[in-house]
Amino acid sequence: MAPVRQRNAKGLNSTEIGKKIKRGNALRQGTTWWSTRGLTTLLLVTLCLCGAATWLYVTLDSDITETLVSQREHLSPKPRVYIIQCSEDYENYKRYPGCTPQKCGRAITDGVVTREEAQFLRRLAERGLQLAGSEGGASILDLHSGALSMGPQFVNIYRYFGEQIQDVFTEEDFQLYRDVRKRIQTVIAETFGLDQTMMYLTKPTFFSRINSTLAKTQHDEYWHPHIDKVTYGSFDYTSLLYLSDYDTDFTGGRFIFMDQDGNKTVEPKAECLFFPPAPRTSTVWRR
Repeated sequence: MAPVRQRNAKGLNSTEIGKKIKRGNALRQGTTWWSTRGLTTLLLVTLCLCGAATWLYVTLDSDITETLVSQREHLSPKPRVYIIQCSEDYENYKRYPGCTPQKCGRAITDGVVTREEAQFLRRLAERGLQLAGSEGGASILDLHSGALSMGPQFVNIYRYFGEQIQDVFTEEDFQLYRDVRKRIQTVIAETFGLDQTMMYLTKPTFFSRINSTLAKTQHDEYWHPHIDKVTYGSFDYTSLLYLSDYDTDFTGGRFIFMDQDGNKTVEPKAECLFFPPAPRTSTVWRR
């Protein structure tokens, strides 16, 4: 495990990279990081080769019928698992023995990362997103591919900033990122009885920051219904690692499944890992 420490990102505004940050800020047109009235959340999304059929949509508080996990609960060391029927969607895709789900459910745990590690990853994401950011309410940073929201578009941070990116991220940053990714892969395999050697990381894998700024492009409209398995045919498992606390760092932002028998919610908190291989069911981000 790489040592967890806070990096002093010195020199960001006094070098060439500082000029590029200002250019990104101009494109962003004043996107704010914190909002006391809207949704502000940060997630690390890790997706394994074969995937979740989940939808994102927006609902009202009055529609929420059951809280699967509240922000105050602690789920460690074993995940809490809610077994559900697998979707028939999987029959439309190639099945991979040892990887394609044989049983499906929703799993939540606090036992994969420590709060200190969650805070470290959040600072890592903040440094990367400081380089630019969307001009709408949703920004992403993908260390795997290099994608970063910049105004209405995306840039590759490794090409755009070149060697200067070393002033933003350290090898310790990447080492912890890789280590956490492996731990997430392990807990998914153990929970659903999979062969870990048959599971691979696929893209996109990203940090996400969401606030109350009005959407400017379709990439900012995170609330639309979608099914991961349809959008990305290679997905079978989707994991979300929360890096901020519901009702402390932000309001809104609960993850809500819209099932036929009623809606169910998971309240975000830092260090909470959520990983479903999913059926054909809806999930919600409440703004």
